[in-house]
Amino acid sequence: MNMMKTAALMLLLTLLLVMGGGALGGKSGMTYALIMAFAMNFISYFFSDTIVLRMYRAQEVTEADAPVLYRIVRNLSQKDGMPMPKVYMIPDESPNAFATGRNPKHAAVAATAGIMKILSEDELAGVMAHELAHVKHRDILIGTIAATLAGAISYLGHMALFFGGRSDDDEGGNPVAAIIMMIVAPIAAMLIQMAISRSREYAADAGGARLHGNPMALAHALGKLHSGARAIPMHATPATSHMMIVNPLSGGSMLRLFSTHPPVEERIARLEAMRMAGL
Repeated sequence: MNMMKTAALMLLLTLLLVMGGGALGGKSGMTYALIMAFAMNFISYFFSDTIVLRMYRAQEVTEADAPVLYRIVRNLSQKDGMPMPKVYMIPDESPNAFATGRNPKHAAVAATAGIMKILSEDELAGVMAHELAHVKHRDILIGTIAATLAGAISYLGHMALFFGGRSDDDEGGNPVAAIIMMIVAPIAAMLIQMAISRSREYAADAGGARLHGNPMALAHALGKLHSGARAIPMHATPATSHMMIVNPLSGGSMLRLFSTHPPVEERIARLEAMRMAGL
């Protein structure tokens, strides 16, 4: 169900981008939008992992550097029959973690210095199982493409603001459609991107709980991370916040529709339901 929902939302993003291109420049605008989306997705597919790791000053570690973290990731990878991802540490006191990479053979997991200080080994294993579920489901690629398409739609919205819709030939768009594109499309794209992100978090929670074997390890970790991230906000960017296991941005009462993460209370409740059902 989560995969079907994600596929439908991705299709909506693509259609919104094509329609936006058409509103701005008719058939030629649609072609331009598709080419732009392809180019941006190509770059994201091959380079997004390197970019985000450098952005957070992540440093690759070996078992000698971080024995507990490395051993947890290795054991979980072997248990699930996955290739061993690269392991990184981030010099940030805010407790958080994320996975990146376009597929299981080119994956990496990263944990902050802060998360190592507040979680037990079992809770840390629950978090890493969640991140490996993201890798297995290729959620990093899905999230990156969604963010790229949403960014492209917002870019078209800005173009509509400055140039308007063409109406000087048969293929041109029209000013009314351009105005709609300028106002509605970027908001719609952002809402769809956030919905995709929330859907994939729920799926990774469930997949991680199954891999670990005890849903409450992740549930307890989420409670600690939520409190820790609020106490020490991470120096993160909105463009990459969806990658983190808990929202790294401070801001308190954001509307749920505009959040990259589901409510932590709901995530914990679902994990508790898994335990009650006898995982």
